[in-house]
Amino acid sequence: MSWYRNTVWFVKGLREYTRGGYESASKRFNAADVEVDVAGRSFLVTGANSGIGKATAKEIARRGGTVHLVCRNKERAEVAKEEIVTETGNQNIFLHIVDLSNPKEIWKFAEKFQNEHKLNVLEFVLQINNAGCMVNNRELTEDGLEKNFATNTLGTYIMTTALLPLLEKAADARVITVSSGGMLVQKLNISDLQSESGSFDGTMVYAQNKRQQVVLTEQWAKAHRNIHFSVMHPGWADTPAVRSSMPDFYERMKSSLRTEAQGADTILWLAVSAEATKLPSGLFFQDRQPVPTHLPLAYTHSPPEDEEKLMEMLEEFSQKFKSISPGI
Repeated sequence: MSWYRNTVWFVKGLREYTRGGYESASKRFNAADVEVDVAGRSFLVTGANSGIGKATAKEIARRGGTVHLVCRNKERAEVAKEEIVTETGNQNIFLHIVDLSNPKEIWKFAEKFQNEHKLNVLEFVLQINNAGCMVNNRELTEDGLEKNFATNTLGTYIMTTALLPLLEKAADARVITVSSGGMLVQKLNISDLQSESGSFDGTMVYAQNKRQQVVLTEQWAKAHRNIHFSVMHPGWADTPAVRSSMPDFYERMKSSLRTEAQGADTILWLAVSAEATKLPSGLFFQDRQPVPTHLPLAYTHSPPEDEEKLMEMLEEFSQKFKSISPGI
């Protein structure tokens, strides 16, 4: 079954996820959808110091939005911030240094962010969960968490749930999570969230995390009707993360990869367009269109109780770290 999934997925990818796939899909795009002024609205973008995150932040800044860059590396983040300010002329770019693999840091940041912004609850608040990692060997964080899980799944869960009170009060609040089409080869597995059993395959662990993000989005959409949730696949883009984490794939595919701006296009559309929120909350997007979350005949559907259990398990994890974070 894994051979079938991988083969069908790769053939699909060659047709849809490449630069050619974007160019074909973009023929039906309406340019006016993203030609909007978002001055006075606030956007929080994780992983914004490079790649798709930076491309997204830059395009939002061009449209006048207040952008909060949430990054791990202070030096690279400061360079990115300066680049965005210089290229867009927008001074309302703010930098927050947070390690998304460290739950305690996320809780601390969220508390501070809410305290600073609670008087502006009527402004547009939008959260873009873009930060992620693909670690090819099993590594543990200082908290004993497998690093891919800590960043991609638990970090996304805590960052979103910790800011839900602020988002619930905002007008036109949206949460966009950047997943991957690679999740199509994975069925949700809640029995081994930290990849402790069997041999470790970083690519498949990453794909499992991305499947988990799709489930998170669907579950949040059911529970929080005042917020528009979406999850998306940016396609195969030429980013620093792809070059460093998937060097063999990059070498084979580099002539066909999307640009960072092409990868960021659907994120921007979901973030600023009125059309995006006319569609139901909780959908999975690719090139401005909702698409299925499962391949045909791939048997990757999971029972509802497993999806609910995932949320319960992540809540237990998150509360454990919240309880030892001072002041929260």
